[in-house]
Amino acid sequence: MAGNIATFRIPTQINYGAGSAETVGAEGRRLGGARAFVVSDPIVQKLGLTDQLLRHLSAQGIDSTVYTDVEAEPSIQSIAPCLAAARTAGCDLVVGLGGGSAMDTSKAVAMLLGNEGQAEDYLGVGLVKRRGVPSILMPTTAGTGAEITPNALFYVAAVKDKKAIVSPHIVPDVAIIDPLLTLSVPPAVTAATGMDTLSHAVEAYTSINASPMADLYALEAIRLVGTYLRTAVANGKDLEARDGMARASFYGGIAIANAGTNAVHALAYPLQGQHRITHGVANSLLLPYVMEFNALSNLTKFGRIAEALGEPISGLSARTAAARSAEACKLLSQDVGIPQKLGEVGIEEEHIDSLVEAAMLVTRLWANNPRQVSPREARGILLRAL
Repeated sequence: MAGNIATFRIPTQINYGAGSAETVGAEGRRLGGARAFVVSDPIVQKLGLTDQLLRHLSAQGIDSTVYTDVEAEPSIQSIAPCLAAARTAGCDLVVGLGGGSAMDTSKAVAMLLGNEGQAEDYLGVGLVKRRGVPSILMPTTAGTGAEITPNALFYVAAVKDKKAIVSPHIVPDVAIIDPLLTLSVPPAVTAATGMDTLSHAVEAYTSINASPMADLYALEAIRLVGTYLRTAVANGKDLEARDGMARASFYGGIAIANAGTNAVHALAYPLQGQHRITHGVANSLLLPYVMEFNALSNLTKFGRIAEALGEPISGLSARTAAARSAEACKLLSQDVGIPQKLGEVGIEEEHIDSLVEAAMLVTRLWANNPRQVSPREARGILLRAL
């Protein structure tokens, strides 16, 4: 009988390094772009990053229309006005500049410019039929890894939950990862997005769908977060730390694109949907508690996570070494100022049953968790986090 067969994809061209943002015009022209639709947000625009982008596009003869009305933690309904603006502009290229919200919005708009219907029609896995117009994504935070993933996440008000469009057809044509774009990210956002990166890497590394190829990226992402996140939060102008975190986010994105996420994201979606807790904070807060629960599923891997986060595990039993992974995660989380308990973000015990009920519906993520989780056990994780 054949062994496990893993599929591994990195379909996007990646331009990486300080100053790589300057390549956006040349890449847009190579993709055939003559009129770009730039999706960003007011903060990025205020920082002057959008104007820099427009100059690079203009230098290559590409006209641009800018859209900055992107919602933080965007709703699925927010895609329609953005799409309408893109169609009115007659664009043949979409450029997303910002954090996960701008990049996910860009993915949806680029896809819908080449597919019928509306964004709501594509919530789910594998529903997109074909690629849309060419797209370039440029992250300004080191967190989601959205510039490389086949996922776009949106709030659906009708069910008070987060749902995703998942398809290889929404992966951008080019990802430009320039750590200089992250230098102005404030400490709290740096912390939440950085811990989100750690969540991606840990979940991918320990997932049912993990593979030796994805493990390379996941474990290195964990090591980079452990090495650089504290410095990036404490001194945001430290380019070495920003570079390390940009790589961590990108590697984490590759890891989840190939191995997926699991229990952390499944439990976090209802927190975001029902209580509007941001994606990064929800994942960051829950991560150590899920790690405590999942550690028994693979003592060796969780021991390696502890080691990658800087814990000395030589001479320890496998069980003790594995337990150190969650401890190291909690310490890092505390050091960068992440809330440690659900009560700190307004969750009370009366909310737990509704959170569990909604979380258990995210079956695609539970199927990827390394340890089976019953509703009772999911409730236990949330109560420990309370």
